[in-house]
Amino acid sequence: MQLLNINKQQYRERLNVVIIACIAGLTASSLVISQTLIHFIPSESGSHFHWNALGVVVSAGLLGMTLLKLKTHPKMKEVVYVWELKHALNLIYRKNRQLLEQAKLGNEQAMLALQFSYDGSRQLWQLDDNTITMDSLNRSQQQLDAWVNQYGVTLDITQYHSKILKSF
Repeated sequence: MQLLNINKQQYRERLNVVIIACIAGLTASSLVISQTLIHFIPSESGSHFHWNALGVVVSAGLLGMTLLKLKTHPKMKEVVYVWELKHALNLIYRKNRQLLEQAKLGNEQAMLALQFSYDGSRQLWQLDDNTITMDSLNRSQQQLDAWVNQYGVTLDITQYHSKILKSF
């Protein structure tokens, strides 16, 4: 995955549309499904919990399939990019301890993964206006920069790919 420049305002607008559409779609379809089931197959005990639960589960499945189909739509580009970035950062986070240990020893691939993580996190936090932990990120970046200078490594995050993580 490569980091892209994303228009923050456009991303926020499109994310809000996706969120509202998902909420509206999930609410409407779960009500329609559960009420249809209750109408055609009423419960003798008067409890329709199972039909309501089934309506929500089926609606969530339909919503998931719809999102997968719309994933390639041009208006979903920014939202899908952020979803994929979060996934890539999560994969790195799972290996963070090993990456830090190896970067400390001069492993260039570990440093590259950490640099991608720091740059991706910085972009993600700025897109989501979540700059509270930026100080922690800056301290981590300073430590990585010290290792890069110590070992004379040049990092190009365009060379990062998730297969690097398999060796850690």
